[in-house]
Amino acid sequence: MLVSLQWLKDYTDVNVPVDEFCDRMIMSGSDMETCDEIGTGISGVVVGRIDKIEQHPDANKLVVCQINVGEEEPLQIVTGATNIYEGGYVPVAKHNSHIPGPLHGQPKVEGGVEITKGELRGVVSNGMLCGPQELGYDDKIAPYVSKDGIWMLPGNWDEDLGKDFTEALGLHDYVVDFCITPNRPDCLCMMGMAKEAAAVFEEKMTYPDTECEKTDENASDYISVEVKNDNCKRYTARIIKDVKIEQSPWWLQKRLMAAGMRPINNMVDITNFVMMEYGQPLHAFDIRSIAGSHIVVDMAEDGDKFVTLDGQERDVYADTLMINDAEKPIGIAGIMGGLDSEIVDDTNTVVVESACFDKTCVHRSIKKLGLKTEAAARYERGLDPNLCEAAADRVCKLVEMLGCGKVLNGSVDVYHNPETAPTIKCRVSRVNKILGTEIGRDEMVGYLERLDMKVEAEDDCLLVTPPTVRQDMKEEIDCVEEIARLYGYDNLPMTLPSADTVGTVSKSWELRDMTRSLLCGMGANEIQTYSFSNNKILDGIGIEEDSWERNFVDIINPMGEETSAMRTILTPGMLEVLGRNYARNQESVRAYEIGLTYMKNLVDAQALPVESYNLTIGLYGKEEDFFTLKGMMITLLERLGIEDLEFTAESDYKVYHPGRCARILTKDKNGETIELGIMGEVHPDVAENYGIGIRSYICELFFDLIVELSDKEIQYHQPPKYPSTSRDVAMIVGEELQVGDMEKAIREAGTEILRGVKLFDVYRGEQVEEGKKSVAFSLTYRHDDKTLTDEEVDQIHGKVVGLLKEKFGAVIRDN
Repeated sequence: MLVSLQWLKDYTDVNVPVDEFCDRMIMSGSDMETCDEIGTGISGVVVGRIDKIEQHPDANKLVVCQINVGEEEPLQIVTGATNIYEGGYVPVAKHNSHIPGPLHGQPKVEGGVEITKGELRGVVSNGMLCGPQELGYDDKIAPYVSKDGIWMLPGNWDEDLGKDFTEALGLHDYVVDFCITPNRPDCLCMMGMAKEAAAVFEEKMTYPDTECEKTDENASDYISVEVKNDNCKRYTARIIKDVKIEQSPWWLQKRLMAAGMRPINNMVDITNFVMMEYGQPLHAFDIRSIAGSHIVVDMAEDGDKFVTLDGQERDVYADTLMINDAEKPIGIAGIMGGLDSEIVDDTNTVVVESACFDKTCVHRSIKKLGLKTEAAARYERGLDPNLCEAAADRVCKLVEMLGCGKVLNGSVDVYHNPETAPTIKCRVSRVNKILGTEIGRDEMVGYLERLDMKVEAEDDCLLVTPPTVRQDMKEEIDCVEEIARLYGYDNLPMTLPSADTVGTVSKSWELRDMTRSLLCGMGANEIQTYSFSNNKILDGIGIEEDSWERNFVDIINPMGEETSAMRTILTPGMLEVLGRNYARNQESVRAYEIGLTYMKNLVDAQALPVESYNLTIGLYGKEEDFFTLKGMMITLLERLGIEDLEFTAESDYKVYHPGRCARILTKDKNGETIELGIMGEVHPDVAENYGIGIRSYICELFFDLIVELSDKEIQYHQPPKYPSTSRDVAMIVGEELQVGDMEKAIREAGTEILRGVKLFDVYRGEQVEEGKKSVAFSLTYRHDDKTLTDEEVDQIHGKVVGLLKEKFGAVIRDN
């Protein structure tokens, strides 16, 4: 928000040095970006009047001007500008003058430009006529009639001919750029910032005059308004007849330029001025463009098209609020009017719109249309509907003051649900407790009343009613903040919190951190890969077309085809890292990644995507094999509180080598078998796609599921009093038989005294026939209440051996 200190003084008499003004406003909570001094770097430039214009005798594109600068003889200046006219008032840079520049069509020169007299095609030119840009003003704010040429001043300046241009026009000013937070839309205007300044410096406010003279016609005779949707909270329309379109007076143009807006003509400038003054956007329609003299506010329909003031045809959507007449749309509510409804030179009667639209509705339309204006920026933050009438009245008063139209009586005002301010209960003791101060009740009342709030005080209680424009004032803590601001943040005592606070982290965070420590301890390095994916990547690792891994969340504006969707698994990223390291001659790699995966919500297509953490581990090297990775998995999961793991063979998942792949299973809290992930040796074709010329191994686990099942509660048991004993059993079984199934059967048959089962040998060789293998287990037995006898152990061990023979056809080998 650009705040001109000259303009600010129209509302409150703040007479302090600019540095003090900025410092105290900052300490009251108004965040300042910059403070720029304008109207500097100009010397030798005076106000002049063009008395005569003649064609240059030797150049078709040049003219010779005789300029009255208050001296006995006119000043002769040659120019190529096309927007000048006799009788016009202009800034004249005399011989040896200095201007900020840049000169028209030339780059800016550090330190400005010196202007001296000279000759142009044989004709003496005693200086230069200046445009706004040459006097240091940005092209974006140059008055419309002067933007491509000489600065043509509005009004009569005969009394100031020859006077210093900066002094005559009052150009010297300071413009402070305040950064307005989203919760303070009331400060996006001069009145809002003036109230802040008046409160900080304890000055009174002067409010603009809005009272118009009475006429013999009423606005309701010319226009009617119908509001069909609640997204329009209020719609106020006023009528101005006999409009005269011309330049605005300089005082109005100067304020608009300081606020960063280009003066265009009196009607447009007045609506822009009031928007910057009150923070209430306004729009002026030519009544001839409103069919049936009837305005209807309603939602658009899908497929509608609309041409806005900037000449662009835009698609509008069903959730876009539109301003319509009896036949067609004439404006996008809160954003921009239509091309055919704008004010033109022959406009005679104007409808002034002052309305309040729902901020969410306007924000949604801004995003969909890709169109943001000064008005839209205010609407999307939320406005007070009670401003509408006052702002419309202010427009009419300015029209009356400038003599550019006749204001009709009254307005057409549709306001179904008038907004009222809440009454907030604020405790004096609570304020002091939060701030660590001892501010008296009356002092607090004074602070709040300076902010235009009504306060009723009784004992420890303040009943605070803020103005409706202060939509951020809702609770007691908001009152505390306002009191703190005016008391001065720099005056608050510095104290440390008295309560002991302990930082905590979520279970997921804790387990992720623990996993990193464990895997680093196993020699693995953490990696991070891109969160993007696409169908081609999954094609490269053999994922089926109808698999769940292809439920991508597509990106609306991808950087390229390779990053067109969010990843559903981490495995492709790990393979890419292994391939890159292998290509750079890394002999061995152990790496892991804990990262988010993204998937469409298959239950509710309209819901947000599902984000979940996965863990992947990858390794290759001479010393690495399937069992290395399996051992890492078992160690990690047991340390994370997940036991009773089961590894089942998997041969259909094409990422991995068939027969060298296993799914990792466990039991959930209800005893149901649940899959934690998958591991195995990378399929040779997949490894080749990633340039990995050595056996490599990868696993991917559903980490969020691990977090859910993790139980790290430590249970202490009394050390065993009685010794254990062990028995070995070696057997010949079929090659297709899985060791895991055998181990499971042994545990089920061993009753409660079987305390451990360990596979210690798998043998294939000359002494074992083809299609068979020798498997050997060591079984540990122990009883908690006594020492087991050989007979008791042999009895249970015999049952185990018998089960193996019966269930698996095992042939027991002699020791």
